[in-house]
Amino acid sequence: MNARSVTRLFSLANGFWLFLCLLAGAIPPASGAESASDWVQGALPELTQFYKSLHQAPELSHEEEKTAATMAETLRKLGFTVTEKVGGHGVVGVLKNGAGPTLLLRADMDGLPVVEETGLPYASQVKVRDARGATVGVMHACGHDMHMTMLMGTLEYLATHRDQWSGTLVPIFQPAEEKGAGAQKMLDDGLFRRFPKPDYALALHVAADRPTGNVAWRPGYAMANVDSVDIVIHGKGGHGAYPHMTIDPIVIAAKLVLDLQTIASREVKPIEPVVVTVGSIHGGAKHNVISDDCTLQLTVRSYTPEVRKQILDAIKRKANAAAASAGAPQPDITISDGTPALANDADLAKRLEPVIQKELGKNKVEESEPSMGGEDFGAYGRAGVPILMISVGAVDQARLDKYEKEAVQPPSLHSPLFYPDIDGTLTTGVRTLTAAALDLLAKKNEQMSK
Repeated sequence: MNARSVTRLFSLANGFWLFLCLLAGAIPPASGAESASDWVQGALPELTQFYKSLHQAPELSHEEEKTAATMAETLRKLGFTVTEKVGGHGVVGVLKNGAGPTLLLRADMDGLPVVEETGLPYASQVKVRDARGATVGVMHACGHDMHMTMLMGTLEYLATHRDQWSGTLVPIFQPAEEKGAGAQKMLDDGLFRRFPKPDYALALHVAADRPTGNVAWRPGYAMANVDSVDIVIHGKGGHGAYPHMTIDPIVIAAKLVLDLQTIASREVKPIEPVVVTVGSIHGGAKHNVISDDCTLQLTVRSYTPEVRKQILDAIKRKANAAAASAGAPQPDITISDGTPALANDADLAKRLEPVIQKELGKNKVEESEPSMGGEDFGAYGRAGVPILMISVGAVDQARLDKYEKEAVQPPSLHSPLFYPDIDGTLTTGVRTLTAAALDLLAKKNEQMSK
């Protein structure tokens, strides 16, 4: 029985949760003659249904219980040894296939509190209560459903074509990426102690502005450190007609907003990427009342640990100085949601470039621009593993051309209007990740011939 003859069953008790499974029993080795490119074309209908089922049932960060159960069950059917609840709802699989390196392949599982507006027939209708008790819509607006599907397609190919590689495969399905917390929680729960420590780690991420069929990555720093800073400025409230009897926290906040802009323009070396954005400011409740407090919420982006510390220290200093200049009490400053910068391993990127070029075509592999967005996949690199995150184009060229003709930007990730074009994205992702895995897990005789 070859890989094409393996039956894929999609079912779950509640009617919309579907998962990919194989017939019970051992999976016989498939013929090495079947390429991933040929295989994925035959698997597209089932993978598409798997993707749509995930898209219709998103779960928020730290609440990915059903998604994790689906990933775990599917991995078991593919022959992996599976451990659940690693660092929360994290799922780890292990498949040993002879001597060789250990390769970690990661996909994230959590959705976002976004009400979907794509109008797709399989659009998410999910609404839940968040941690604050508010009712929110939930959507896979960052493509994590596609990440899971591309990884699962790759794993099915590798599990049914074990004659093509040698080593240990460690797929992980990670929770809470959108909170910047899931990777570190899995590491803290012994990911690299309880399971084989990888020699390499790879991940895919969809791109909302790149055409399907194309992939990109950037050696070195590719995504930023991300920190959230909350500042509560304390004043002395009173009547708006008698400001001399008060300490106005809103005026202090206004001064601070301007002072913060000088961190990038006057304190950090100009060639270092820096973002300090005040995304929220709240103070007061009435025209003629000066409030006691004013709260600012900042997002802070950087690349290196040194610049990260410099910026955060400067924010504290400027906030304290702004308060002191008005005779106000010292403000409360809280730093949270820290996500480390993502630095791709240059040697790993160089090794895989000709491999992916051969698979997709030389003109389909690009070097991406650095981004000030965040991705906690970088935590695995900080833990001592060479990593590479590959950006996969998710919008077909015809749709991009339409946006250009209409002079509008394509919907970005996290937009309620974002959606990937399924066939092109899936096909490219599976082919790319499989080609990379087969190179990194090549049998010894094949490695010697390279």
